[in-house]
Amino acid sequence: MIVDDSIVARSVFQTIIAEYSEFEIVATASTADQALARLDSTRVDIVLLDLAMPGMDPFTALPEIIARGRGARVLIVSTSAGEGADACIRALTLGASDTLEKPTAGTYRDHFASSLVEKLRRIGESRPAERDESRELPSVPPPAPDVLRGPVSGPVDCLAIGASTGGLHALLEFFSALPASCDMPILITQHLPASFMPYFAAQMTDIAGRPATVARDGVSLLRGQILVAPGDAHIGLRSIGGLPRIFLNRDPAPSACMPSVDPMLEAVARHFRERAFGVILTGMGRDGSIGARDIVATGGELAAQDRASSVVWGMPGSIAMAGLAATIARPAVIARRIADRIEGRSQRRSPLWR
Repeated sequence: MIVDDSIVARSVFQTIIAEYSEFEIVATASTADQALARLDSTRVDIVLLDLAMPGMDPFTALPEIIARGRGARVLIVSTSAGEGADACIRALTLGASDTLEKPTAGTYRDHFASSLVEKLRRIGESRPAERDESRELPSVPPPAPDVLRGPVSGPVDCLAIGASTGGLHALLEFFSALPASCDMPILITQHLPASFMPYFAAQMTDIAGRPATVARDGVSLLRGQILVAPGDAHIGLRSIGGLPRIFLNRDPAPSACMPSVDPMLEAVARHFRERAFGVILTGMGRDGSIGARDIVATGGELAAQDRASSVVWGMPGSIAMAGLAATIARPAVIARRIADRIEGRSQRRSPLWR
């Protein structure tokens, strides 16, 4: 379904999409109200949604579109989704799967067309098939329970989280279930451009109920605080005076992602060993699968988001299928697992946090 008040934009989107037989346009709407009404009688897998339309505020409509669409993925296509736009972060937090900036007139057939199709394929192919077995293949089941690793006991001195497509919505669910008693320092690598990161950090402060800032070289890891990877560097760690501090690394990563989850997990494993906890949330590709092995090898614990709650099960799926995860579940359940471990830990803290 294409939801945009511009007839020109709707026509251009239809022309681009019509060239690919794998897609079918089942409805169009010029307002969010029309879209909601049509979702009552039309099944869709993906909704293209503009953020600047008359009538109902699209931000207000977004969660309802997802609900009435019975899990339909929402791709924001809007001039409000430019790099560094607060609107983009807000939409992703409300449940949008991805965003794409609407180009100016005359440029639709260039980079925009290929970007649109690539994003449609990515979020469309990942959609769980829970509704109509006659037209959709059964989803791949998660690994059998005997693939799970045994949980680790004892303190958690650092939590490292990696995410990509759909990550902001997953992070919202995760932190909504993570109690304040889980006050270990938290590192987050979310695949977003550098210009988004100040908005992302501000959003994480609101979501997590604890201060979040963009990581800088030499910054200390403090309890109760979140550091997010800048969009142009990986999070690394180095020991200064016996305490871990941020070391930003800009070397190419095996995943080709910038920032990449792998260097962060590798650094956390090296510095915190069995007191490290890694979480891999929704995202395309296999970023994090190398660093995850270091977490396990040094005695730490890993959790991966399950397929059913993931927008794209690439990153968490690679962890789960490799047998590296002790928990495979939706984000809220992962948060509760961390809380359970914290509540059952020894009262003596690591010397790092005296």
